[in-house]
Amino acid sequence: MYEDRIRLATLMDKVMTADRAAALFSDGMTVGMSGFTRAGDAKALPLALVERARQAPLHLTLLTGASLGNDSDGLMANAGVVARRMPFQADAALRRKINTGEVMFIDQHLSETAEQLRSGDLKAVDIAVIEAVAITEDGSIIPTMSVGNTASFAQQAAQVIIEINLAAPLALEGFHDIYVPHARPEREPIPLTSPLQRIGATAIAIDPARIAAIVITDSADSPSNALPPDTETDAIARHVVAFLEGEVAAGRMGPQLLPLQAGIGTIANAVLHGLSASSFRDMTMYSEVLQDSAIALLDSGHLAVASASSITLSAATHERFIANLEQYRDRIVLRPQEISNHPEIVRRLGIIALNTALEFDIYGNVNSTHVGGTHMMNGIGGSGDFARNGQLSIFVSKSVAKDGAISSVVPFAAHVDHTEHDVDVLVTEWGLADLRGLAPRERAPLIIEQCAHPDYRPQLRAYVEQALAGGGQTPHVLEQALAWHARYKREGTMLVK
Repeated sequence: MYEDRIRLATLMDKVMTADRAAALFSDGMTVGMSGFTRAGDAKALPLALVERARQAPLHLTLLTGASLGNDSDGLMANAGVVARRMPFQADAALRRKINTGEVMFIDQHLSETAEQLRSGDLKAVDIAVIEAVAITEDGSIIPTMSVGNTASFAQQAAQVIIEINLAAPLALEGFHDIYVPHARPEREPIPLTSPLQRIGATAIAIDPARIAAIVITDSADSPSNALPPDTETDAIARHVVAFLEGEVAAGRMGPQLLPLQAGIGTIANAVLHGLSASSFRDMTMYSEVLQDSAIALLDSGHLAVASASSITLSAATHERFIANLEQYRDRIVLRPQEISNHPEIVRRLGIIALNTALEFDIYGNVNSTHVGGTHMMNGIGGSGDFARNGQLSIFVSKSVAKDGAISSVVPFAAHVDHTEHDVDVLVTEWGLADLRGLAPRERAPLIIEQCAHPDYRPQLRAYVEQALAGGGQTPHVLEQALAWHARYKREGTMLVK
């Protein structure tokens, strides 16, 4: 039963089916949905909106924290429900719609969406759809396994629809720290100086009069789809650990390191797993997502505390985590993503940022979003928030893709999300290039010899030799800079035959 989840008695008459709640939506609305990397997303309303769209045109601007689970993004995109989408996605069906131009996708730094809503740069949210553990006696909302942009959506929306998820244990109450900055220019500094510090409330405060509907669900989050570590990611992890050991030996940080951030996905998750074999203890984490690796590090004692905006786990790790919530209560904090990713805090704490690149070039520019320079993969996510503002910005990638047909190290990145100015360290399974203090002409040979696959090093050396002949601070042969990408599109390989 759900009566103990709705603690404000006057809201009981707001309980209704998802289909009935879907009738509140109109064509052209802006909708904010909870959900961040498959965690804490609404389970019933997306499906009800798909059904609603079969009855009459329904085209929405959809804002979330990050990607949704349960194939919701794809189902809504295929039904024509999603006309515009921001700030991040990771669904194959939606990706196809984006790359054919059927869905207008606005790729944003994850710290920016709430700020733009607050300042009026984006159209105000008409309806917020929020998954919750419960509603408190004063009408406040207790989120589930993510916070994301939910607090900002809830505070701004004209109407709020709450999905009470009975599958989310009541013991999640107390994990959240809801702090929303004041409007500029009168804003005070955000008073956060350590990862575990709490500066806000445990629930999202709203006027209960704006709660238009409550829908009861009983569905788990989609499990993480990150793959387990493999030979290449194990090698990447060893390079990163050795580098961090060197930083400690040089006196640039203590044996607990500086707070860690790791992007979502297989490679970053695998590299964090590699820290379990290190000598580091009592580490801290200030990130946007906690994956299986973070829970393993907490369990092993390598990690003391962790702060994030979402917890996205495999099915097995999720089951173990839920069964032992009390042991994590004093070690994990879930925050709004504008706080977890806030440049002010990232700079203050001195974050070690670990993110994944699709490709990078010989001067250190990183492409993390566009395949072949044109086709969106997932989005920039929070990598830019951390890369530009952290103490150390590390990007990792396997050196080749498509069985060696694509080199991840190229003469010129076909799309640049992170310029050379925001990148400190590049790592592949072959080695690590520390770019700090190096000019472009010094970076190129280091990246080639340390990071590129041996099959591609001769081509890269030849390109640099030709580029140097033309001079310049950052030497390039403009006619050849993107020739590798063109060759792959034409011949199916970047290798010169």
